[in-house]
Amino acid sequence: MRRTHCSDLSTATPGEPVRLQGWVHRRRELAALTFLVVRDRTGLAQVVLRPGDLPDGAACPPEETPVEVVGTATANPQAPGGVEVTSPTVTALSEPADTPPVELWRPTLSASLPTLLDHAATTWRHPLQRAKWELAAASLHGFRSVLDADGFTEVHSPKLVESATESGANVFEVDYFGRPAYLAQSPQFYKQVLVGVFERVYEVGPVFRAEPHDTVRHLAEYVSLDVELGFVRDHREVVACLREVVAGMVAAVAERASSAVERLGVRLPVVPDELPTLHFRDALRLVGAPDDEPDLAPAHERALGEWAMAEHGSDLVVVEGYPTASRAFYSHPDPDDPHWSRSFDLIFRGVELVSGAQRLHRYEDYVRVLAERGYDYAPFASYVESFRRGIPPHGGFAIGLERWVGRLVEAANIREVTLFPRDLHRLAP
Repeated sequence: MRRTHCSDLSTATPGEPVRLQGWVHRRRELAALTFLVVRDRTGLAQVVLRPGDLPDGAACPPEETPVEVVGTATANPQAPGGVEVTSPTVTALSEPADTPPVELWRPTLSASLPTLLDHAATTWRHPLQRAKWELAAASLHGFRSVLDADGFTEVHSPKLVESATESGANVFEVDYFGRPAYLAQSPQFYKQVLVGVFERVYEVGPVFRAEPHDTVRHLAEYVSLDVELGFVRDHREVVACLREVVAGMVAAVAERASSAVERLGVRLPVVPDELPTLHFRDALRLVGAPDDEPDLAPAHERALGEWAMAEHGSDLVVVEGYPTASRAFYSHPDPDDPHWSRSFDLIFRGVELVSGAQRLHRYEDYVRVLAERGYDYAPFASYVESFRRGIPPHGGFAIGLERWVGRLVEAANIREVTLFPRDLHRLAP
């Protein structure tokens, strides 16, 4: 008999046999009846057990036990979807499950964040928890779909590298057959090099940051959505690409994860045709920061988010032109005033979501900048040498997936939307 998903039970013809497979979500034992709520990846279904439906001496499987239920579809306006399963045969598909650390049948989860994270393998089963990752999965689909349609090639770069991408201070060192290697901070070097092959590339993969931050917005490992495109005029062409990507991610969430959006009460952002944009120096003045600040503080980002909503009705705002000295060495300076760079950040609901820039693409510029910043050439040699063989003008950006979902649901802590977070203190589960 073909499996019937819980969400499809409502369309079953009353009186026909059905076969459900899922977990025991809720078990309510009354004097003459037992109601079993079964949960699968699509939703919930009600099963009615009467005396005699279970073999003599058999007990109804406890909550979170995987089961198979074969029975008869029966109309009942009180059941989820108006149809329930009666005269069932219930077969446990594993040993009886231990009592879960939280009551997953309750509409909301009141457990503390440490409890949710310590027992993530179980707590992610709750419909509200699972909905958060459904937003992430839909976002990934939208990200890929937009770029695939625009001629990009998906690539995958090594996560063990011979040198740090930004600097050597915030990398995880590992023993690579007796010599030092590092977990990649980003695929930056590789995606730039691959612009010389494919022109337009993107990657979805983990990145690692050994930064000793214990904040609500930082992780030691997260999923980065990286994009790089060649033959650009300047960074604004990169921003235009970013705008299309974000719009595509929002559209995919609305289309593919509408039930998750409803369950979580998510307010999806409206992506304007043109993103509100401020120069960094104007952003500093707007938030009342000193003119010599090298970067925006979290409080500044929040203030700019409030400004963008008040002035433009936008959850999104771009800040461009950060000081060249404060950005990565491969950031392209503004030809009209090299003090400022052709780099940008996208702030989403008051939090930096994306960093991007037009990159340097000439070999001589890399040699000069590395020397100016006091970096040894040797660790970067294999990267820099590629620019002697014709890399076009290019730029790109990176989106942190967990931070994106965290801002979508307006989570207080990024760990709430991370499947198995890695931070300063957590290495398990």
